[in-house]
Amino acid sequence: MNLKLVACEILYREFCAAIARSVNRVDVEFLPKGLHDIGQERMNQRLQDVVAAIDESQYDAILLGYGLCSNGLLGLAARNIPLVLSRAHDCITLFLGSKERYLDYFYKNPGAYFKTTGWIERGSNLQQYHADAIQSLSGMTQSYEDLVAKYGEDNAKFLYEQLCNMTRNYRQFTYIAMGIEPDDRFERQAREEAAARGWQFDRLEGDLRLVQQLLDGPWDDDKFLVVPPGHRIAPAFDERIIQIERMKDEGASEIEQ
Repeated sequence: MNLKLVACEILYREFCAAIARSVNRVDVEFLPKGLHDIGQERMNQRLQDVVAAIDESQYDAILLGYGLCSNGLLGLAARNIPLVLSRAHDCITLFLGSKERYLDYFYKNPGAYFKTTGWIERGSNLQQYHADAIQSLSGMTQSYEDLVAKYGEDNAKFLYEQLCNMTRNYRQFTYIAMGIEPDDRFERQAREEAAARGWQFDRLEGDLRLVQQLLDGPWDDDKFLVVPPGHRIAPAFDERIIQIERMKDEGASEIEQ
């Protein structure tokens, strides 16, 4: 098959490694990290614009290298060829190989923040925001000094803890080793940052299986959603995560199980 992959740059190394081994011809377009930070509507519009610009006559399907990602993929529509994506809430499912494994680890380690090669080399901090990000527009990226200057020291302490300290619920870095790293530099950096913050550190073996299956097929229904032409992505409030919605006419739609 000839396939077009539109993916988040967080998975750059993983998808490049998998593309090299794929049985299909895959053309890839990576989009900047942090689209989910600009809000569902604007992320969705950005993806719709990218998909609309693809010459569909050259491909059998368009692959989306994303999870649901703060609902940014909801409503994304297939035009003349199918859209294919993993049943995943976010990219960590793609790194761990299944939504079940991710869910199990998440419940056992509720204070973990995940690190991978992409999360490290394409953004050195826990946040990677820009002027259009919700966090910037709402003032969540202000420094403590800025808050003191505006509101005084007593108010600044409260505002910073409640509004700007976005790491307060984390206490552990979990580095996911995907087996494609050139050396141990990424793991060492994650360990050092955990030590500097006084956090715990865990190393977890990743699994490229889901990434490779997205590129190769077949796309089993329990792991992937195939959106046929005339349909779009809709939420499924169960273990499926996402489902298809048939577009009947302007302003109308119908869920298909």
